[in-house]
Amino acid sequence: MDIHIADGVGHGPTELAAYDAALADAGVGDFNLVTVSSVVPADATIRVVGTAPDLGPAGNRLTVVQAHAAASPDDAHETDGVTACLGWATGPGPGLFYEADGTDADAARRTVREGLDAGRDLRDWTFDAEETCCATVETDESAYAAAVVVAAYGESEPIA
Repeated sequence: MDIHIADGVGHGPTELAAYDAALADAGVGDFNLVTVSSVVPADATIRVVGTAPDLGPAGNRLTVVQAHAAASPDDAHETDGVTACLGWATGPGPGLFYEADGTDADAARRTVREGLDAGRDLRDWTFDAEETCCATVETDESAYAAAVVVAAYGESEPIA
C-alpha cells in the first residue's frame, strides 16, 4: 500500500472554508476523510507527493492521518503564519506518524521529533528512517487561514 504525503494551504471567509481550501490544495478536498491514529502498516510505502494523485471518485471515504493548523483574521495581528507538521518514523516493520501545529515552524518540527522519540520508546520495533513534512500559511487580516499535511492511506473507497 502507498501512503501519499500531501500538503496544502488555503484562505476563506470561515475557518472551515479555509480548511476546505487547504484540503483542495493538497488534492484531497473531494473525499470524506476518516482520521486514524498514527500507525504506519508494515507493508506501506510512504511517498511525499506535495499534491495527492487521483485517489478515486469524489465522495469516497479516504483514510488519513493529518496535521492541521488554522488562524483567524484577528490572529494576523499576533503572528505572520501558522504551520502544520507531520512526521514519520519507519523501519522494516510498522512505523509511526506524529503531528503538530503552531505559530513557530521550528517549534512544530521539534514537537513532532519529540513525539516520534516518545512513540519509539513505547514500542519494541526497529526504526531506521525519520522524515517531516510541514506546511505554513501566512495569516491574513481579511480571511481565515489554514494549513494541512495529510498522509492518505492507499486509494479511496466507496462509503456504502
